[in-house]
Amino acid sequence: MTRYVAILAGGSGTRLWPLSRASSPKQLLALVGDRSLVQATVDRVRPLVPPERILIVTEASHAEALQAQLPEIPASNILVEPARRGTAAAVGLAATYISHQDRSATMASLHSDAFVLDPDGFRRSLNAAFEVAESGTWLVTLGMRPTSAHTGMGYIEVGDPIGVFGGLSAHRAVRFVEKPEQEEAERLVAAGYVWNPGMFIWSVDVILAEFRRWLPQMYGRLEAIRDGIDSPHRDSIREREYLQMVPETIDYGIMERAKILATIPTAFGWSDVGNWSEILKIGECDDQGNLVRGDHLGIETRRTLVYASNRPIFTVGVDDLVIVDLPDALLICHRDEAERVKQLVEQVQTRPEWRHLL
Repeated sequence: MTRYVAILAGGSGTRLWPLSRASSPKQLLALVGDRSLVQATVDRVRPLVPPERILIVTEASHAEALQAQLPEIPASNILVEPARRGTAAAVGLAATYISHQDRSATMASLHSDAFVLDPDGFRRSLNAAFEVAESGTWLVTLGMRPTSAHTGMGYIEVGDPIGVFGGLSAHRAVRFVEKPEQEEAERLVAAGYVWNPGMFIWSVDVILAEFRRWLPQMYGRLEAIRDGIDSPHRDSIREREYLQMVPETIDYGIMERAKILATIPTAFGWSDVGNWSEILKIGECDDQGNLVRGDHLGIETRRTLVYASNRPIFTVGVDDLVIVDLPDALLICHRDEAERVKQLVEQVQTRPEWRHLL
Protein backbone atom coordinates (compact mmCIF):
# COMPACT_ATOMS: atom_id res chain seq x y z
CA MET A 1 0.00 0.00 0.00
CA THR A 2 1.12 3.55 -0.70
CA ARG A 3 1.63 5.64 2.41
CA TYR A 4 0.76 9.31 2.87
CA VAL A 5 1.05 11.76 5.75
CA ALA A 6 -1.41 14.60 6.39
CA ILE A 7 -0.19 17.34 8.72
CA LEU A 8 -2.84 19.51 10.38
CA ALA A 9 -1.43 23.04 10.54
CA GLY A 10 -4.34 25.17 11.72
CA GLY A 11 -4.87 26.70 15.13
CA SER A 12 -3.21 29.58 16.91
CA GLY A 13 -1.58 28.22 20.09
CA THR A 14 -3.03 30.81 22.44
CA ARG A 15 -1.21 29.39 25.48
CA LEU A 16 2.06 30.60 23.92
CA TRP A 17 0.85 34.18 23.58
CA PRO A 18 2.17 36.82 23.10
CA LEU A 19 4.73 35.16 20.82
CA SER A 20 2.15 32.91 19.15
CA ARG A 21 -0.56 34.96 17.46
CA ALA A 22 -3.15 34.58 14.73
CA SER A 23 -0.67 35.82 12.10
CA SER A 24 2.23 33.74 13.45
CA PRO A 25 0.86 30.66 15.24
CA LYS A 26 3.14 28.35 17.18
CA GLN A 27 3.57 25.82 14.38
CA LEU A 28 5.37 28.50 12.36
CA LEU A 29 7.72 29.41 15.22
CA ALA A 30 11.15 27.99 16.06
CA LEU A 31 10.44 27.49 19.75
CA VAL A 32 12.88 24.62 20.24
CA GLY A 33 15.91 24.58 17.95
CA ASP A 34 16.38 26.37 14.64
CA ARG A 35 13.49 24.82 12.71
CA SER A 36 9.85 25.76 13.19
CA LEU A 37 7.57 23.12 14.68
CA VAL A 38 5.93 22.40 11.30
CA GLN A 39 9.32 22.16 9.58
CA ALA A 40 10.49 19.73 12.26
CA THR A 41 7.31 17.68 11.76
CA VAL A 42 8.00 17.37 8.03
CA ASP A 43 11.66 16.59 8.74
CA ARG A 44 10.59 13.67 10.96
CA VAL A 45 8.41 12.00 8.33
CA ARG A 46 10.61 12.64 5.27
CA PRO A 47 12.62 9.39 5.76
CA LEU A 48 9.33 7.44 5.54
CA VAL A 49 7.29 9.41 3.00
CA PRO A 50 8.48 11.59 0.09
CA PRO A 51 7.36 15.24 -0.12
CA GLU A 52 4.88 14.52 -2.91
CA ARG A 53 2.94 12.29 -0.49
CA ILE A 54 2.89 14.81 2.37
CA LEU A 55 -0.21 17.01 2.61
CA ILE A 56 -0.59 20.12 4.75
CA VAL A 57 -4.11 21.14 5.83
CA THR A 58 -4.33 24.77 6.90
CA GLU A 59 -6.34 27.95 6.64
CA ALA A 60 -5.87 30.69 4.05
CA SER A 61 -4.09 33.09 6.40
CA HIS A 62 -1.24 30.60 6.96
CA ALA A 63 -0.94 29.05 3.50
CA GLU A 64 1.63 31.49 2.12
CA ALA A 65 3.89 31.24 5.17
CA LEU A 66 3.71 27.44 5.08
CA GLN A 67 4.70 27.37 1.41
CA ALA A 68 7.65 29.63 2.20
CA GLN A 69 8.79 27.42 5.10
CA LEU A 70 8.17 24.14 3.23
CA PRO A 71 9.37 24.66 -0.36
CA GLU A 72 9.82 20.91 -0.78
CA ILE A 73 6.07 20.28 -0.46
CA PRO A 74 4.21 20.73 -3.77
CA ALA A 75 1.91 23.74 -3.67
CA SER A 76 -1.00 21.52 -4.70
CA ASN A 77 -0.46 19.50 -1.50
CA ILE A 78 -1.25 22.46 0.72
CA LEU A 79 -4.99 22.10 1.22
CA VAL A 80 -6.62 25.33 2.32
CA GLU A 81 -9.73 25.12 4.49
CA PRO A 82 -12.29 27.79 3.55
CA ALA A 83 -13.11 28.07 7.28
CA ARG A 84 -12.32 26.26 10.52
CA ARG A 85 -14.64 23.31 10.92
CA GLY A 86 -12.69 21.22 13.42
CA THR A 87 -10.25 18.36 13.08
CA ALA A 88 -12.83 15.95 11.66
CA ALA A 89 -13.32 18.14 8.59
CA ALA A 90 -9.56 18.71 8.23
CA VAL A 91 -8.80 14.98 8.42
CA GLY A 92 -11.70 14.19 6.11
CA LEU A 93 -10.48 16.71 3.55
CA ALA A 94 -7.01 15.15 3.51
CA ALA A 95 -8.44 11.62 3.28
CA THR A 96 -10.67 12.72 0.41
CA TYR A 97 -7.76 14.10 -1.62
CA ILE A 98 -5.60 11.05 -0.89
CA SER A 99 -8.45 8.73 -1.87
CA HIS A 100 -8.82 10.61 -5.14
CA GLN A 101 -5.20 9.76 -5.91
CA ASP A 102 -5.16 6.20 -4.54
CA ARG A 103 -8.16 4.48 -2.96
CA SER A 104 -5.94 1.75 -1.49
CA ALA A 105 -3.58 4.16 0.29
CA THR A 106 -2.92 4.38 4.01
CA MET A 107 -2.43 7.71 5.73
CA ALA A 108 -1.20 9.16 8.98
CA SER A 109 -2.78 12.27 10.46
CA LEU A 110 -0.34 14.29 12.56
CA HIS A 111 -0.40 17.67 14.24
CA SER A 112 2.14 20.27 13.13
CA ASP A 113 2.92 21.76 16.53
CA ALA A 114 4.45 18.97 18.61
CA PHE A 115 8.03 18.34 19.74
CA VAL A 116 9.73 14.94 19.55
CA LEU A 117 13.00 14.24 21.34
CA ASP A 118 13.65 10.88 19.62
CA PRO A 119 12.81 11.13 15.87
CA ASP A 120 14.05 7.58 15.18
CA GLY A 121 11.76 6.22 17.89
CA PHE A 122 8.89 8.22 16.41
CA ARG A 123 9.51 6.73 12.96
CA ARG A 124 9.67 3.19 14.35
CA SER A 125 6.32 3.76 16.06
CA LEU A 126 4.73 5.35 12.99
CA ASN A 127 5.98 2.56 10.75
CA ALA A 128 4.53 -0.03 13.14
CA ALA A 129 1.19 1.81 13.10
CA PHE A 130 1.16 1.77 9.31
CA GLU A 131 1.71 -2.00 9.45
CA VAL A 132 -1.26 -2.40 11.80
CA ALA A 133 -3.49 -0.30 9.53
CA GLU A 134 -2.40 -2.33 6.51
CA SER A 135 -3.04 -5.63 8.27
CA GLY A 136 -6.79 -5.20 8.62
CA THR A 137 -9.68 -2.87 9.33
CA TRP A 138 -8.20 -0.74 12.09
CA LEU A 139 -8.22 2.87 13.17
CA VAL A 140 -4.82 3.11 14.83
CA THR A 141 -3.53 5.70 17.27
CA LEU A 142 -0.14 6.05 18.85
CA GLY A 143 -0.49 6.10 22.63
CA MET A 144 2.11 8.00 24.62
CA ARG A 145 3.18 6.44 27.89
CA PRO A 146 2.42 9.16 30.45
CA THR A 147 5.22 11.01 32.21
CA SER A 148 2.73 12.58 34.64
CA ALA A 149 -0.97 12.66 35.52
CA HIS A 150 -1.55 15.52 33.09
CA THR A 151 -5.06 17.00 33.22
CA GLY A 152 -4.65 18.69 29.84
CA MET A 153 -4.32 15.41 27.96
CA GLY A 154 -6.84 12.90 26.70
CA TYR A 155 -6.31 9.26 27.70
CA ILE A 156 -6.77 5.87 26.01
CA GLU A 157 -7.62 2.63 27.81
CA VAL A 158 -5.31 -0.12 26.51
CA GLY A 159 -7.03 -3.43 25.86
CA ASP A 160 -6.07 -6.91 24.69
CA PRO A 161 -3.01 -7.34 22.44
CA ILE A 162 -3.62 -7.88 18.73
CA GLY A 163 -0.06 -8.58 17.61
CA VAL A 164 3.51 -7.35 17.30
CA PHE A 165 4.31 -4.99 14.44
CA GLY A 166 7.76 -3.61 13.77
CA GLY A 167 8.85 -4.86 17.18
CA LEU A 168 6.06 -2.98 18.98
CA SER A 169 2.97 -4.44 20.60
CA ALA A 170 -0.39 -3.26 19.27
CA HIS A 171 -3.54 -3.48 21.40
CA ARG A 172 -7.21 -2.87 21.11
CA ALA A 173 -8.13 0.63 22.26
CA VAL A 174 -11.08 0.21 24.62
CA ARG A 175 -12.13 3.81 25.14
CA PHE A 176 -11.06 7.45 25.13
CA VAL A 177 -11.22 9.72 28.18
CA GLU A 178 -11.09 13.48 27.61
CA LYS A 179 -9.00 15.71 29.90
CA PRO A 180 -9.88 14.35 33.35
CA GLU A 181 -9.62 16.10 36.70
CA GLN A 182 -6.40 15.56 38.68
CA GLU A 183 -7.64 12.68 40.84
CA GLU A 184 -9.06 10.85 37.84
CA ALA A 185 -5.88 11.47 35.81
CA GLU A 186 -3.82 9.89 38.58
CA ARG A 187 -6.14 6.88 38.61
CA LEU A 188 -5.88 6.49 34.84
CA VAL A 189 -2.09 6.62 34.85
CA ALA A 190 -1.97 4.01 37.66
CA ALA A 191 -4.33 1.80 35.64
CA GLY A 192 -2.04 1.82 32.59
CA TYR A 193 -3.88 4.26 30.33
CA VAL A 194 -1.83 6.12 27.74
CA TRP A 195 -2.02 9.70 26.49
CA ASN A 196 -3.84 10.42 23.26
CA PRO A 197 -1.54 12.73 21.22
CA GLY A 198 -3.87 12.83 18.21
CA MET A 199 -1.59 10.78 15.93
CA PHE A 200 -3.89 8.58 13.84
CA ILE A 201 -3.11 6.04 11.12
CA TRP A 202 -5.58 4.20 8.88
CA SER A 203 -6.47 3.14 5.36
CA VAL A 204 -8.32 5.93 3.58
CA ASP A 205 -11.17 3.60 2.64
CA VAL A 206 -11.56 2.58 6.31
CA ILE A 207 -11.66 6.13 7.69
CA LEU A 208 -14.01 7.35 4.95
CA ALA A 209 -16.33 4.43 5.72
CA GLU A 210 -16.33 5.57 9.36
CA PHE A 211 -17.19 9.10 8.22
CA ARG A 212 -20.10 7.64 6.28
CA ARG A 213 -21.27 5.73 9.35
CA TRP A 214 -20.79 8.29 12.13
CA LEU A 215 -20.76 11.67 10.34
CA PRO A 216 -22.97 11.09 7.30
CA GLN A 217 -23.68 14.74 6.60
CA MET A 218 -20.00 15.62 6.63
CA TYR A 219 -19.26 12.57 4.51
CA GLY A 220 -21.75 13.76 1.90
CA ARG A 221 -19.97 17.14 1.74
CA LEU A 222 -16.62 15.40 1.39
CA GLU A 223 -17.97 13.25 -1.44
CA ALA A 224 -19.12 16.38 -3.27
CA ILE A 225 -15.65 17.88 -2.82
CA ARG A 226 -14.07 14.68 -4.14
CA ASP A 227 -16.33 14.66 -7.20
CA GLY A 228 -15.25 18.22 -7.96
CA ILE A 229 -11.48 17.81 -7.60
CA ASP A 230 -10.96 17.53 -11.35
CA SER A 231 -13.44 20.30 -12.10
CA PRO A 232 -12.30 23.82 -13.07
CA HIS A 233 -14.67 24.94 -10.28
CA ARG A 234 -13.04 22.78 -7.59
CA ASP A 235 -12.17 25.75 -5.35
CA SER A 236 -15.70 27.12 -5.31
CA ILE A 237 -17.12 23.61 -4.81
CA ARG A 238 -14.80 23.01 -1.85
CA GLU A 239 -15.72 26.37 -0.32
CA ARG A 240 -19.45 25.82 -0.77
CA GLU A 241 -19.44 22.33 0.73
CA TYR A 242 -16.96 23.09 3.49
CA LEU A 243 -18.84 26.11 4.77
CA GLN A 244 -21.95 23.97 5.24
CA MET A 245 -20.19 21.43 7.48
CA VAL A 246 -21.03 21.36 11.18
CA PRO A 247 -17.80 21.76 13.22
CA GLU A 248 -16.65 18.55 14.87
CA THR A 249 -13.45 16.99 16.20
CA ILE A 250 -12.16 13.68 14.92
CA ASP A 251 -12.03 12.43 18.55
CA TYR A 252 -15.67 13.13 19.41
CA GLY A 253 -17.02 12.58 15.91
CA ILE A 254 -15.44 9.22 15.16
CA MET A 255 -12.75 7.88 17.51
CA GLU A 256 -14.91 7.81 20.64
CA ARG A 257 -17.68 5.99 18.76
CA ALA A 258 -15.83 3.59 16.47
CA LYS A 259 -15.50 -0.13 17.29
CA ILE A 260 -12.32 -0.89 15.34
CA LEU A 261 -9.76 0.97 17.43
CA ALA A 262 -6.16 -0.05 17.99
CA THR A 263 -3.32 1.63 19.85
CA ILE A 264 0.43 1.21 20.10
CA PRO A 265 1.75 2.24 23.53
CA THR A 266 5.09 3.92 22.93
CA ALA A 267 7.45 6.67 24.06
CA PHE A 268 9.74 8.89 22.03
CA GLY A 269 9.99 12.08 24.05
CA TRP A 270 6.79 13.67 22.78
CA SER A 271 5.45 17.02 23.95
CA ASP A 272 2.52 19.04 22.62
CA VAL A 273 4.42 22.26 23.48
CA GLY A 274 1.15 23.31 25.07
CA ASN A 275 2.42 26.25 27.15
CA TRP A 276 5.54 28.14 28.16
CA SER A 277 6.27 25.77 31.03
CA GLU A 278 6.49 22.87 28.57
CA ILE A 279 9.24 24.70 26.67
CA LEU A 280 11.23 24.91 29.90
CA LYS A 281 10.92 21.13 30.22
CA ILE A 282 12.08 20.28 26.69
CA GLY A 283 14.53 23.08 25.90
CA GLU A 284 18.26 23.17 26.65
CA CYS A 285 18.57 24.93 30.01
CA ASP A 286 21.66 26.24 31.77
CA ASP A 287 23.01 24.83 35.04
CA GLN A 288 20.40 26.86 36.97
CA GLY A 289 17.55 25.46 34.94
CA ASN A 290 17.03 28.69 33.00
CA LEU A 291 16.12 28.79 29.32
CA VAL A 292 17.10 32.06 27.66
CA ARG A 293 16.50 33.53 24.21
CA GLY A 294 18.05 36.98 23.78
CA ASP A 295 20.02 39.11 26.23
CA HIS A 296 19.62 38.27 29.91
CA LEU A 297 21.64 38.78 33.06
CA GLY A 298 20.41 37.07 36.19
CA ILE A 299 21.56 36.83 39.80
CA GLU A 300 20.13 33.95 41.85
CA THR A 301 17.66 33.22 39.06
CA ARG A 302 16.51 29.62 38.70
CA ARG A 303 14.14 27.56 36.53
CA THR A 304 13.07 30.66 34.60
CA LEU A 305 12.27 31.14 30.93
CA VAL A 306 13.38 34.45 29.44
CA TYR A 307 12.46 35.47 25.89
CA ALA A 308 14.01 38.88 25.20
CA SER A 309 13.35 40.15 21.71
CA ASN A 310 14.30 43.84 21.77
CA ARG A 311 16.13 44.74 25.00
CA PRO A 312 18.14 43.09 27.76
CA ILE A 313 16.27 41.59 30.70
CA PHE A 314 17.76 41.61 34.20
CA THR A 315 16.51 39.45 37.08
CA VAL A 316 17.54 39.14 40.71
CA GLY A 317 16.38 36.53 43.21
CA VAL A 318 13.53 35.00 41.21
CA ASP A 319 12.54 31.39 40.64
CA ASP A 320 10.10 29.63 38.31
CA LEU A 321 9.07 32.58 36.15
CA VAL A 322 8.11 32.96 32.51
CA ILE A 323 9.16 36.31 31.01
CA VAL A 324 8.32 36.98 27.37
CA ASP A 325 9.23 40.49 26.24
CA LEU A 326 8.12 41.64 22.78
CA PRO A 327 8.09 45.18 21.36
CA ASP A 328 4.33 45.51 21.91
CA ALA A 329 3.61 43.17 24.85
CA LEU A 330 5.27 41.84 28.01
CA LEU A 331 4.13 38.62 29.71
CA ILE A 332 5.26 37.68 33.22
CA CYS A 333 3.79 34.66 34.99
CA HIS A 334 4.74 31.86 37.34
CA ARG A 335 5.66 28.75 35.37
CA ASP A 336 3.07 26.72 37.29
CA GLU A 337 0.37 29.12 36.03
CA ALA A 338 1.46 29.01 32.38
CA GLU A 339 -1.65 27.04 31.37
CA ARG A 340 -3.76 30.05 32.37
CA VAL A 341 -2.28 32.27 29.64
CA LYS A 342 -5.22 31.09 27.55
CA GLN A 343 -7.57 32.75 30.07
CA LEU A 344 -5.55 35.94 29.74
CA VAL A 345 -5.94 35.86 25.96
CA GLU A 346 -9.69 35.46 26.37
CA GLN A 347 -9.77 38.64 28.42
CA VAL A 348 -7.57 40.49 25.92
CA GLN A 349 -10.15 39.58 23.26
CA THR A 350 -12.75 41.60 25.19
CA ARG A 351 -10.61 44.75 25.10
CA PRO A 352 -10.90 46.52 21.71
CA GLU A 353 -7.73 48.53 22.35
CA TRP A 354 -5.68 45.30 22.71
CA ARG A 355 -7.20 43.06 20.04
CA HIS A 356 -4.41 43.94 17.62
CA LEU A 357 -2.09 41.99 19.95
CA LEU A 358 -3.85 38.69 19.22
